[in-house]
Amino acid sequence: MVAGELVQEHVRADPGAPDDITIPRRSPELPGGAAAERHAEPTNGAVRTGGGREEAADPAQEEEKQEEKQEEKWSEEKEALPDESEAMLPSGGAAEAAKSRDTQLFARRFAVLAVFSLYSLVNAFQWIQYSILTNVFTRFYGVSNDKVDWLSIVYMVGYVPLILPATWLLDRRGLRLTALLGAGLNCAGAWLKCASVGPELFGVTVTAQVICSVAQVFILGLPSRIASVWFGPREVSTACATAVLGNQLGTAIGFLLPPVLVPNTPDDLELMGRNISVMFYGTAALSTGLFLLTVIVIKDRPPLPPSPAQAVLPDSPTEDYSYKQSILNLIQNKAFILLLISYGIMTGSFYSVSTLLNQMIMTFYENQELNAGRIGLTLVVAGMVGSILCGLWLDHTKTYKMTTLMVYVLSFGGMVVFTFTLDLDSIYLVFFTAGVLGFFMTGYLPLGFEFGVEITYPEPEGTSSGLLNAFAQIFGIIFTLIQGKLMTDYGPRAGNLFLCAWIFLGILLTAMIKSELKRHNVNMGADCGDLQAVPSESPEEQTILDKKTNGVSLASSISFSHETSVTRGSRWNPRPKRRSSAEGSTSLMPPVTGMVKEA
Repeated sequence: MVAGELVQEHVRADPGAPDDITIPRRSPELPGGAAAERHAEPTNGAVRTGGGREEAADPAQEEEKQEEKQEEKWSEEKEALPDESEAMLPSGGAAEAAKSRDTQLFARRFAVLAVFSLYSLVNAFQWIQYSILTNVFTRFYGVSNDKVDWLSIVYMVGYVPLILPATWLLDRRGLRLTALLGAGLNCAGAWLKCASVGPELFGVTVTAQVICSVAQVFILGLPSRIASVWFGPREVSTACATAVLGNQLGTAIGFLLPPVLVPNTPDDLELMGRNISVMFYGTAALSTGLFLLTVIVIKDRPPLPPSPAQAVLPDSPTEDYSYKQSILNLIQNKAFILLLISYGIMTGSFYSVSTLLNQMIMTFYENQELNAGRIGLTLVVAGMVGSILCGLWLDHTKTYKMTTLMVYVLSFGGMVVFTFTLDLDSIYLVFFTAGVLGFFMTGYLPLGFEFGVEITYPEPEGTSSGLLNAFAQIFGIIFTLIQGKLMTDYGPRAGNLFLCAWIFLGILLTAMIKSELKRHNVNMGADCGDLQAVPSESPEEQTILDKKTNGVSLASSISFSHETSVTRGSRWNPRPKRRSSAEGSTSLMPPVTGMVKEA
């Protein structure tokens, strides 16, 4: 049933009146002056005598006259009120509003995406470069395995307390400053590592790694923000996957390159130190170049928005914007809470497997440091392919929940296979099972980001992504510590089975998520142009609409004070609905133009 077959009339309700009050319509008048007669015959005591018309003083007619005057007043106000998308903007007249509705894609978006992906790559490389060489660094610094593990865990620990200040900064000061902090701290940490090459300088390398972990806070939450602010509706998921891809590629290189640059030479600590210096200085030089590119290339946003969903949002926080209220809105979103936990489980499992992979491989395959790195590379490269394919699939189908759930189920299967084939004394089989596991487990990361943005729109992308990453770090810390303990006491299989149980729980939680594609609804409505949500007039008319739509419910994806239906051929409603916050403040809501709810 097409939208054009639905009811064609509008109802205007007093914004101060309850939503269930129906205001009768004004009957059309015939032209011909003040003496024109109405189509409807007079009732309620009106008597026609001779050629004239006598009207009894009936209260119903007096009420009708008052309603006509009120409607005329509203018609005059309509001329002066701004368009709803204009009302979303912080300031500006009709010309500015018209300009804000224009959308355009700029070639600069590819440079922004490339620079971000590269310095995110270097940051991820610095995260994993210690863990994949656990046996080398324990020998060089004379410390235990668990201390080297903490050089990786510190990335997760540092993220949790700093994510709220970082997302606040992103919302208030914009993309550019956040990106500069991420690239700058990453560069500073890399140079400090160059000064830590000495058996007695383990504390210096810990400090450098802490600085790099702080840089990560200003990096991990940006992929969905960059994708939304710079890329169009048909490429936003692919752009997000590509941004996440940079971090994954850094992890992959971190698995592959350090074992090549720093071979295990336990009898020659001087040679080992020189090799570590080569790795550290190369990383610092690359980080410096990327910081300079960040200064030149990355801007807060393009001159014109890339999509209708961005066009209806203000360029900067409004005066009544509340970061605290934004957090509370996300916490009160049940679907997002379920996604938080399930995303944390999956990503935390990936962090744990990545951190402990060297120890798993070395338990069953001695003197296989190079192959341990290559297996890690296989794990992440397969996931990079999975990320891009999932991003393309989402841009094509918009089936967020179905895709997320299927990838979750297949990740669980991959983890089970990896667990029971790890000790079969076949290193090539481990390569294959790690590739399957990585394809789905790592490919899940951008899915979670994009799904979170869809079900929380119009809340800021950086806030939802930041909370997702915070839960990933929390679960990553817990899983790494517990799995490491289980591996030490009972072997790698016990630790992997522990992760399998949690991933299965994540499947159940993902299946419970109620999927409403809010951002997609706004983009689709702007593409249709002549579709608009208007209030249902009464239960009787709603029943007629239900029959005409074959019982399909057109539920609103954005909270209105009453139900919405779809009509054709009308302008945007000049009276934007407001949603009440928990603190009593109100915020303008974007227009809804056709509601998509995923099964």
